[in-house]
Amino acid sequence: MHKILVSGCMNGQPIRFNQSGVDFESAVWDRWVAEGRLVHFCPELAAGFAVPRPPAETVGGDGAAVLAGKAAVMEDTGRDVTDMFVRGAELALVRAVSQGCVMAILTDGSPTCGSSYIFDGTFGGGTTPGAGVTAQLLRDNGLAVFSEQQLQSADDFLQSQPE
Repeated sequence: MHKILVSGCMNGQPIRFNQSGVDFESAVWDRWVAEGRLVHFCPELAAGFAVPRPPAETVGGDGAAVLAGKAAVMEDTGRDVTDMFVRGAELALVRAVSQGCVMAILTDGSPTCGSSYIFDGTFGGGTTPGAGVTAQLLRDNGLAVFSEQQLQSADDFLQSQPE
């Protein structure tokens, strides 16, 4: 059975930077839970970040630019946390591969997990199209990545995968 890597905060655990979690109702999600497919993982916690922690945004590009060394992930305090975000992404990839994950469902907007957009690096609430560091690294290594708003598309993808 194929597994799905999911953002650690997606089970309602208050582990996001602001001590919140992500809760939602979905028949697809409930079925995946019942089937034992979900592998919860928080790249930021794995990299050593605390809860709570300062907000962070990608400055100068998106996750692809960070991985190429052309952009940085900065906290609103001015601290450069790029290396920790890259390390978290690498740990997420190891976890996904070791658990047999074929795809990931990640929380959109995050500099780690954003799959379609991230915050724009100004700390003013603006967004820009692009992927977070972990989402990009997973895609670069052949995993399909979806946001929590794309569960039906993700399920369609999962159903198309040979066992």
